[in-house]
Amino acid sequence: MSGHPLRIGYGLSLTGPLASNGKTARLAHEIWERDVNRKGGLLGRAVQMICVDDQTNPTLVPEIYRRLLDDEKVDLVIGGYSDNSVAPAMPLIMERRRYFVGLMALVVNASLHYPNYFVMIPTGPHPSDALTEGFFDLAASQSPKPKSMAILASDAPFLKGPVAGAKNHASKHGFQIVSDARYPLATTDFTPIIRELRAINPDILFLSSYLNDSTGLLKAISAVGLEPKIVGGSMIGPQNGSIKAELGPLLNGIVNYEYWLPVPKMMFPGIAEMIEEYQSHSGDAGVDPLGYYVAPQAYAQMQIVEQAVAGTGSLDDERLAQFTRDHTFRTILGDVKFGEDGGWSEARILQVQYQNIRGNNPSQFKGAGTQAVVWPSSLASGKLIYPYANAKSRT
Repeated sequence: MSGHPLRIGYGLSLTGPLASNGKTARLAHEIWERDVNRKGGLLGRAVQMICVDDQTNPTLVPEIYRRLLDDEKVDLVIGGYSDNSVAPAMPLIMERRRYFVGLMALVVNASLHYPNYFVMIPTGPHPSDALTEGFFDLAASQSPKPKSMAILASDAPFLKGPVAGAKNHASKHGFQIVSDARYPLATTDFTPIIRELRAINPDILFLSSYLNDSTGLLKAISAVGLEPKIVGGSMIGPQNGSIKAELGPLLNGIVNYEYWLPVPKMMFPGIAEMIEEYQSHSGDAGVDPLGYYVAPQAYAQMQIVEQAVAGTGSLDDERLAQFTRDHTFRTILGDVKFGEDGGWSEARILQVQYQNIRGNNPSQFKGAGTQAVVWPSSLASGKLIYPYANAKSRT
């Protein structure tokens, strides 16, 4: 490899509310960086990733990317984790006509339609609806069919899409929305909110929340004794190994989305080795001990960039973007093809019900026994226990 590294710059939330997932992404990127350099780098050059902490503060993002492009003069830029880190970068990225592969941002390009944008998230061409389609299909297929529904969501940009999707699904299936509430992201005591919902007693409780508030909500639901027939939907947090261990049996019965789990039908080539490598370093890095949610997406994000650079033999942004639009990529998440607005051409969302969790030992989450994939049927590893009260008490 030549002495001049190929530098890839980006902002990532390494501190602040999204730091847990941001640091997980960083470790996965470091593993990819080592892997690609062991293979000889890209274009005969060693790869060097330049990561800057955006502190989960979207106002810092534009200046981070300006510095990376103008001062650091990186060869390529990629997007950080979630809408919070990706959306604020877009005006500059579009102005400079850069090739840009984001990570797990949901609806960043829905109104921008920027042709050189792509995103590693398996929500497909209609992300807001796809994220929760399975949750509501499961609810609608139960007998007797639930009738009433409450929506409780954090007042945060990323969660507007899932809430809009939930309302679309409620209309489609004939669920009556009896409560639609928001809470500030800084909320720490959810007991009063859950007590109000207990008085309403909805059949469906749809939650759309971030990491810390997901934990607080489930603790409050248990403390208050709220028992809707089905609960969950769009919670960021239960996918994280540390939060799984903290909540333990409080997760039993919750139905929520996941992007990947170690179930037989999702063991694509290379994924087991990557997860093993990640988990061997997770303790020292102080990150999610499992990594199932973010790490495969982050590693595959870089596989897209790697294959686009190798396939074009170039760092030209337009050529990279055209190649990415035209080709199917082989990744540790299986084959990925991009479509409308840079999302996956087809959605691949799982709905999981947490079952039979005993205690708080994180090792019980390394397999699929406590995390039954209940939707779609083509990837299912277990069956839904309904209603929530039955799954909650069953161990």
